[in-house]
Amino acid sequence: MKDQEPINRKPRTQSVCALAGTRPSTVGRRFFGLMTVAIALAGWSGCHTQSKPRTEDPQQNPLRFATVSLQFVQNEVAIPAKVQADPQRLVHVFPPVSGRLLSLNVRPGDVVRQGQAIAIIESSDAASARSDYEKSRIEAARSHQAEQRAALLLQHEAMSEKDYEDIRAQAESAKADLARTEQRLRMLGLNTGSISDQVTVRSPRSGVVLEMGGANGELAKSLDNAASIATIADLRSVWIVGDVYEKDVALASRGMPAEVTFAALPGAKYSGTISNVSDVIDPTTRSLKIRVVLPNAAHKLKPEMFATIHLVGRKQSLMTVPTTAVLHEGNASFVLVKKAEGNYEKRTVTVVNSDSDKTEIASGLQPGEIVVTVGAELLRESGAGS
Repeated sequence: MKDQEPINRKPRTQSVCALAGTRPSTVGRRFFGLMTVAIALAGWSGCHTQSKPRTEDPQQNPLRFATVSLQFVQNEVAIPAKVQADPQRLVHVFPPVSGRLLSLNVRPGDVVRQGQAIAIIESSDAASARSDYEKSRIEAARSHQAEQRAALLLQHEAMSEKDYEDIRAQAESAKADLARTEQRLRMLGLNTGSISDQVTVRSPRSGVVLEMGGANGELAKSLDNAASIATIADLRSVWIVGDVYEKDVALASRGMPAEVTFAALPGAKYSGTISNVSDVIDPTTRSLKIRVVLPNAAHKLKPEMFATIHLVGRKQSLMTVPTTAVLHEGNASFVLVKKAEGNYEKRTVTVVNSDSDKTEIASGLQPGEIVVTVGAELLRESGAGS
């Protein structure tokens, strides 16, 4: 039996790939075939004589960037508001006397004319006012006759000058009292020849009845009562009153143009000007009252209707970045600007306007700079750009 040639063993550090690259003459054919099958079954496709350098997958990089752009924008502020009746065109009608409401001739929403009868009240105050007038009329007539007789006696030197002056003073007092009672009757809507104890309440101006404060058969008190029997407003002109926040006060000043839209009137836009801006800031809401006066001849604008006042500011050039790039620290806002060789600079910025997509910045950035939009929090936690 012939001696077999000794098999040259490779160092243990030699890879299987290297072994697979040797010729069958150096290894037994059977052993080599088994190894080849094992490698094929394992699907080992990484056997190369030289390994390729590893490259970083860009999808694994958590940072995202954006370039700062310059845009010319025109700020617009939408201010929530309500429709109100002009206080100078609104009147609360109070009963001039106490008594029972015999009838109310109007209902909310009715259009009334100035001088139109809106209610009738049966009142003992009317009878008392008429009685006072009759007494004053009789006393004024008697005093007038006494003055004429005294003047005749004074002419014939049958009465002293002092006595005549006393009688004349009484006559003037009676005349003044008569004028007072006549004025009282006119205020109640009565005339000197009427004998009725009913008082007719008339509308002091033309307009629309907004609300009623009484009903037929109720007892109504006189002017010292806070409840009115009707509220009438002239709605040919209305106020649009809104609250503008302190940061937007610069856009609101008297005489500035404004557009008003209404939820109840989709598609309709009304143009007007700001007629007044409050001088006092509400300490709770940090806002000011502003007012726009609009004509309302068709009565489409109703009191308490929701509205929106749109104010447009001046055009200005602003830096624009994605909103996700802006970080906040207390009251300050900042972004991380990418510098050369992977360095990052923390830059404080002044935010003018921001929405879900973009943020407009007035200062702190330059056009063309690159800012971090995603992953800035990671850089801040690691201390980069601090």
